[in-house]
Formats: sequence, structure tokens, C-alpha cells
Amino acid sequence: MPGKRVCILLVCLFSCNVVIYAQAACSALGQTPGSAFPVCGTSTFTQQTVPACGGRSIPVPGCGNDGAAYGDLNPYWYKFTCFASGTLGFTITPLTLSDDYDWQIFDITFNKPEDVYTRSNLYVASNWSAVPGATGTAANANALTNCAGFAYPNTSRMPALIAGHQYLLLISHFTASNQSGYTLSFNGGTANITDPKEPALESARAYCDGSSIILKLNKKMQCKTLASNGSDFRLATPIAGITGASAPACSASFDMDSVIISLNNPLPPATYTLVIQKGSDGNTLMDNCDRSIAENTTIDFTVEPVAPTPMDSIAPVACAPDVLQLVFKKNIRCNSIAKDGSDFLISGTSPAVVVSAYGDCNDDNRTGIIYVKLSQPLTVKGNYTITLKAGTDGNTIIDECGEMTPAGQKVMFNTLDTVSADFNYNILWGCGVDTIRFSHPGGNDINNWNWSFEDGTASGSQFPQKVYTAFGEKKAALIVSNGVCSDTASADILLDNALKADFEAPEFICPNDSAVFKDVSIGKIASWNWNFGNGTRSIAAVPPVQQYPPPLTDRLYTITLNIVDSIGCPAQITKTVNVVSSCFVAIPSAFSPNNDYLNDYLYPLNAYKAEDLMFRVYNVYGQKVFETTDRFKKWDGTFNGQPQRTGTYVWTLYYIHKDTRKVFNLKGTTTLIR
Repeated sequence: MPGKRVCILLVCLFSCNVVIYAQAACSALGQTPGSAFPVCGTSTFTQQTVPACGGRSIPVPGCGNDGAAYGDLNPYWYKFTCFASGTLGFTITPLTLSDDYDWQIFDITFNKPEDVYTRSNLYVASNWSAVPGATGTAANANALTNCAGFAYPNTSRMPALIAGHQYLLLISHFTASNQSGYTLSFNGGTANITDPKEPALESARAYCDGSSIILKLNKKMQCKTLASNGSDFRLATPIAGITGASAPACSASFDMDSVIISLNNPLPPATYTLVIQKGSDGNTLMDNCDRSIAENTTIDFTVEPVAPTPMDSIAPVACAPDVLQLVFKKNIRCNSIAKDGSDFLISGTSPAVVVSAYGDCNDDNRTGIIYVKLSQPLTVKGNYTITLKAGTDGNTIIDECGEMTPAGQKVMFNTLDTVSADFNYNILWGCGVDTIRFSHPGGNDINNWNWSFEDGTASGSQFPQKVYTAFGEKKAALIVSNGVCSDTASADILLDNALKADFEAPEFICPNDSAVFKDVSIGKIASWNWNFGNGTRSIAAVPPVQQYPPPLTDRLYTITLNIVDSIGCPAQITKTVNVVSSCFVAIPSAFSPNNDYLNDYLYPLNAYKAEDLMFRVYNVYGQKVFETTDRFKKWDGTFNGQPQRTGTYVWTLYYIHKDTRKVFNLKGTTTLIR
């Protein structure tokens, strides 16, 4: 069962099984990627029923390891182009709300519609939730992908579409027991999927002897708006009658961009005007947004005397081409093209060997383009000539009218060199500012430089310069182009000259203790200069242990570290350490909390090396009036905010000596004096 886990509730207490329904191959229009419905973003689409078919597997990145089988079960496909970048909002509402519909979007730009079954990189967004009811996208949804199962919500985050890209939307109907349809509406997103181009006639030409007219439209238009009797058209000069109209594309699609108009008499050589009008179906031709070509719109065409189709045009040549596209005014018979490419010879700046040729053949085995395949790309700048000759099939090429193009006809083209975006940079190191000078060597006709940097800035110079006041990793990317060939390069650049002075120092120094100072500065340090405040200095990265004379009262010493890095930048830091007069832990025998700043508090004195300290004070009734584990916290002679009476108080003190690890459990009394 594509994309779903289905279980009886009792079974789900233990496990879920995947069931896959076998389906017939889809053949109806709209039920295959290649025959997808064309979408106009202003329309609401209603599908009354969904014929059962499909079941082909589809890759769903992020859902491949959950045991579910994802595919196009009872599908319909929709195709659309993004005309302005933004987010896509849409809603699929089942006509029977208990039905379960799933969907997935693919970006098929430069790919074939059928590639959706094999190429996971075409994935854009999806929702395969097993929850029935309306589904689609929403701006407040969390994930672009919701896999199979009831644990996933019915809406996914609106995907971002890219202007100029082509997309396919698959709607898969999971509820196999009910073929009821749905409505599809587009709303809420910021992308524009409505073609702004108004429908019009683009070109017209006579076919061979003038017995029919081939009309080219400026965009895809609805097949159903073409009257098969040809009544949508007339000739301004009624020298011949129109007997029918058909569009070859309509045999496998909902829309068309060319029409063949049949005449009851061949037209003699001359210039004619074709006029569009409302046909017997009550309309002219209409685009996929139901916009009509205006009545009485005209286009001229010329019937030429039958003559061979010249080889006179080549599509713009790409960078390092290995396939050339020859474009013809009339269609060429595909069976007249030698498959081995022997109809064509290329000469020019560098050797070029043709290995095959083929057409973009339609149902009538005709093509307006011949692709000439080379043995290897043309990567250097040069001028070339492609010459037509008789191939191994005994002829050159033959057009749709049966006329052979004479051998010896030529088409000229040129190529440009491929380019490299590899660039250089030079760092000018500084103490507070670093400057990076970038450069690209140019050459190979490069005329465009597009730099981008990690801070969002850009440059179009060949030699840009960036100034950084914050050090660390920087990124630079460059795209170069000569108008045909382009290349991209990037670099990660580490500005590792940040400098910060710092050192670790003891919190206090007891009498006769040694003091250890450790440099923890950041940077490429070249020199150190210590001043320990006790009359000694050091220039070592790891300075010697220091001694401080025992003071009569606690004394603060100032320690200074000056450093210089490898490019001469200085940094300094100053800290103070407390050299204490005693580290012998003692409890005062009396204290007087009268705010005279003399013996106002009761606490363990000199508890610098007391770890895991616990100090408690009790009144004469055994009631605990104070407790702390913080050697800096002191009893102020109050309990519950009330001053305690003068008298004797019992204290207990527990701690572990930091150096000896000896455990002390002490008890004593102190007199509170008011």
C-alpha cells in the first residue's frame, strides 16, 4: 500500500504491517507525469472521481527507512511553472472527508517527467500522513516532509519555489475502497504560478505545397478550446476553405502550442493573412487560465515555391559544447538523418569529430532541430564551420516536403575558452584589524566577477579588498564568466591572530604556601613578561613558583602579565591575589552584632582550605538558628528576622582540609553580647 501503514488496532499494540495494493498501469490523461494537468494558480480544480491505477514506487527523502512503500496510488498529476519566486500554498479537500489523500511536489526543471520515479534530487515537499480529510501546505506547519502514518499532521510547510522552474504535483488517493474525488485550490503562498503572458499567435507557415498551415502559439493553450472543424480560423482572402484543425500534442496532453490547419485547396505562392475567430464551440483558443486570444487577431504567412530547406541557423553555442543544435525553418524527416552523424563535417580552430546525429522527433517522425554530437567538448576559443554532406545513408537531409538539402551548405559558429574561478588572496595581519586582498588572474575573455562573502557583502571587482575587525574563520566565493562559460570557486580563510592575555592564579595564598601561576592566553604568543608584585619577574611561558612573605594582616598583591604575539601585537591583564595572615580555622568565643563593624558576625575564621564545610548554630533550647555551607556566609545574631538574646550559643563545624584531606568535626560555644 503506497506510502501507508495500515493495522487493526489490536495488532498496532505490537507492530504494523505494510500492505501494497497491486494496481493496473495508468493510461488516462492526467494520471501520468507526462500527461499532467496544466495548472493556473487562480483556478480551483475539481476531480469528481479517481480511477484506480498506479502504485509505482516514488523516492521520498527522509522517509525511506520507515518500512512504508511510497508511490502513485490512484494518482492525478498537475504541472505548473513558477513565474515569481515565493512560497506555494494549496489545499486538497476530499469530496468525501473520510478519504485519505497524499501528495508530493517535484522540481523537474531540465528533467523528464518520468524521472520522478527514479531521481530523489527532484524532491521538493510532501505529505503522506494517514489522517483523512483536507491536506496541503500551511505557513505555520513545521516540516516540509510528513511521512506515512497517523503520527504525522495533515499539512506540511509551504515550500519555496524558484522563478523559471517547472514543477509537478502528485495527488495520490490512498482510500482504495472509494473512488470519490477532491478539489484542489491554490491559496496563501507568495509564489506566482499564473503565467502573466497574454495568449496570442506567434507565427504561421505553409506546409509544403500550401495544402495546410502550421500555426505556432505563444504559449500552451487548452486542447478542448480548439474546434476540430477549423471554425476558429479563416483566411482574410478566401482563396481556399478551411476544412479542419488538429494539434498533435493533444493526443497525449491537455494543452498544445501548435495547430495544423487543413485547407480544401493548395495555396499558390503568395503572402496570406490568417484570422482567428470564435469557432463553432463558442470561443477562440484559450490558455490554461481561460484567457482567450482576441477575436480578429491576425498573423501573416508566406507560401514559398517548393525548394530545399537551407541549413542556415544554429542555436547559441554553450560553454564547452559537445552537442550542437541545428535549427531549420521546415521540419526535417528524422529517417533522413544518418545516425552516425556522417551527414556533417566540422572544421576549425581545433579538431572536432562528429560521432552521431539525431532529431527531436514528433509523432510524424519530423523534427525542427538536429542535434550533432561530438566526440569531445570544444573547450578552447575558436571559429568553426559545420558543413553538410551525404552521409553513410546515401543522402544529406530531407525536409517534410521531400526536398533534399544540397551538400556543401555551411553554418559558422564560434566558441569561447572555458574559465577558472580559482583565486588568490593575501592577508595583511593587524593587531585589531586584518585586511584580505583578493585577486583573480582574469584571462579567457572573463568580463564578470561576482564575489560573495560570509557577512553578506559582495563585490564585482577583479581585485576586491575586505577589512575584518573580528577574527576567526571567513568565507569567500567567486563566480566568473566570459558571457558563455562560467566557473565557481570558494575558500575558507582562518584569521587566527586573535590575541587575549589571561592567566590562572590562586584565590588566596596561605602563609608559607607556594603560588602557581598558569598562562591561559589566546593567540600566537611570542613573548611573556610577568610581574608578580613580590619583587620578582619572569619572561617564561611557564613561570617559576612564587613565594610571598606571611603578612601580619591580609594583603593584596597585584600580578601583571604582558604578552606579545608573532606579529608584534601586545596584550595585558592584571589580577590581584590575597595573601592571608592565617589559614588556621577558628570560631570566635564571642561576638557583638551591634553594627559597629567590630566582631558583628559569627562564622569560621580563616576557612580558606575548608572543603565541604557545614557550620551550624543552636540556642540554649537546642533549636537551630543558623546553618551554612558557604564559608563567606555569616550569622548576624538573628533568627527569622528577630534579634536573638544575649547568651551562650552552641556551634558545630564540619569540614575536610583541602591539602591533608583530614576530616574535622568540631563543637564549641560562643557568647552573643549585646
